[in-house]
Amino acid sequence: MTQILGHHHTSMLTKNAAQNMQFYTGVLGLRLVKKTVNQDSPDMYHLFYGDEIGSPGTELTFFEMPMAGHTQPGTNAINLIGLLVPSYNSLLYWEQRLSDMAVIHDPITTYHGYDALHFQDPDGLRLVLLSNEGLDIPGHWRYWGDSPVLEEHHILGMGPIGISVRNLNATTELLRDTFGYTVKTSSESSVILQAIQGEQWGEIVLTQEEGTRERPGKGSVHHLAIRVADQQELAKWNEIIRGLGYSTTGVVERYYFTSVYFRDRNNIMIELATDGPGFMVDSDISELGKHLDLPPFLEGRRAEIEASLSPLHS
Repeated sequence: MTQILGHHHTSMLTKNAAQNMQFYTGVLGLRLVKKTVNQDSPDMYHLFYGDEIGSPGTELTFFEMPMAGHTQPGTNAINLIGLLVPSYNSLLYWEQRLSDMAVIHDPITTYHGYDALHFQDPDGLRLVLLSNEGLDIPGHWRYWGDSPVLEEHHILGMGPIGISVRNLNATTELLRDTFGYTVKTSSESSVILQAIQGEQWGEIVLTQEEGTRERPGKGSVHHLAIRVADQQELAKWNEIIRGLGYSTTGVVERYYFTSVYFRDRNNIMIELATDGPGFMVDSDISELGKHLDLPPFLEGRRAEIEASLSPLHS
């Protein structure tokens, strides 16, 4: 039976790759696990951050767009990225760390029942640290030993993802009836769904919001990718989604994983991505993120691609 296994990654837009890298590695303590390019537009960096090996469910990815303007907030958009930390004490640690590093943040509060610390990255991307407080996490998530953040307070991986939509029922029905998500809570204006029942690391928080559609810019979220086990499962999902009348990209080989992309009835971009083969397909674990890695079909254009990119030293 086809099954969604939780979040795979989220992909965002940044105006400055060097500043982005300093923030996500130096401030948040994530590992740059892959420095590569947008395979559809290889004059653009594509940076992947995560745990020690960029395990599915820990990956935050960014496309560099130096000409990006400000995001114009609106509905029909992924608008909040949740990141899990071990405990409430971890939130206290992070509140002090963010203050010391002059990062915009709110006081500790709650978010749908979880102790939470909201903050923004340099591009204005909205993020929230959430206390996991003893709840389960996937067994394959791995702490990066060279992180500047103490292990007892490190970012574990992704948690709830916030999405605002005009048509709450449309996206709810897709996640529940097609992808098998379980409804955790629901009201007239919001629905929380879980890929794996009882686990917050696969949650999606849908909020109904009228108004104009978000205009993307720096700090906006391009898409959410959800996990499927392998290419056989992915091909099945592609047929299921097309059978419901959605237009998909078909199966796309991304070298580090394989994907299918489509937009739901609220124009939210959703990617389904396989777990493997992963980021060590072309790198030793000690070399992850240290060099510009290109998939084989772009390797012959390396000189041209490197000439189009500003140097980025990790």
